[in-house]
Amino acid sequence: MENKISVILPIKSGKFKLFDEYFEKSIISVLNQGENVKELILVHTDEELLVNFLNNFNFSGLTVNRILWDKEPNFANQVNEGVKQANSEWVSLLEFDDEYSNIWFKNVKNYMEIYKDVDSFLPIVVDVDEKGVFAGFTNEATFAANFTQELGYLSNETLQTYQNFQISGMVIKKESFLKNGGFKSNIKLTFGYEFFLRMTQSNVKFLTIPKIGYKHMNMREGSIFWNYKYGEEKLVEDEVKFWIDSAKKEYLFTSQREIKYEPQEI
Repeated sequence: MENKISVILPIKSGKFKLFDEYFEKSIISVLNQGENVKELILVHTDEELLVNFLNNFNFSGLTVNRILWDKEPNFANQVNEGVKQANSEWVSLLEFDDEYSNIWFKNVKNYMEIYKDVDSFLPIVVDVDEKGVFAGFTNEATFAANFTQELGYLSNETLQTYQNFQISGMVIKKESFLKNGGFKSNIKLTFGYEFFLRMTQSNVKFLTIPKIGYKHMNMREGSIFWNYKYGEEKLVEDEVKFWIDSAKKEYLFTSQREIKYEPQEI
């Protein structure tokens, strides 16, 4: 089995500060995976911007597929499209302002050889702020006995009480991702959480590798979650709770249903 990985990288827009700096580090982190990465799939909204940027790199035979997203930008839908067009058995999600650790894919490949029944491998994620200052770890709770029944594995039971797990950086079988419906764009805030709930309910196995594998920029200005907390799409506490509760309800359905938040009357 080849066990090479396709990297899915969705891009909404490059019109904000430090885009080139962040994106360059992301691309370099893909190139540093060496022969373990099969292709890089960029699902983007600006062909001219992307072509000009990619010309600065030598991809050394690595296949780079560009998918022009001409619909309303949507992170979940762009990832879904990238996975559909991937030419590998395994896919991984990278955000353009994040980075893989240099040995992440190597570690994943080694674990694949041993844990043949696992459908997805999660990294220990290092969260940093815009200045690169450490903010915390994510996905490490799978090793805490109070959170998980079987150390290292993510379970549906764990997710019912603890939501802080990261989809970015994960390596997952393409077939499992698509068979179980991928990401739901109708879940505004907690689509990653709903995805984990739905997948574990369907007995898809997630195993966290106990090594740092991914660096995630936490709350970058202009990012999706920054907008939910500070920007134009700022959510009130009731709405945050609504989306968590919605994820717990919707994961029982593979297909998407209409969901709308209605402000609570005081």
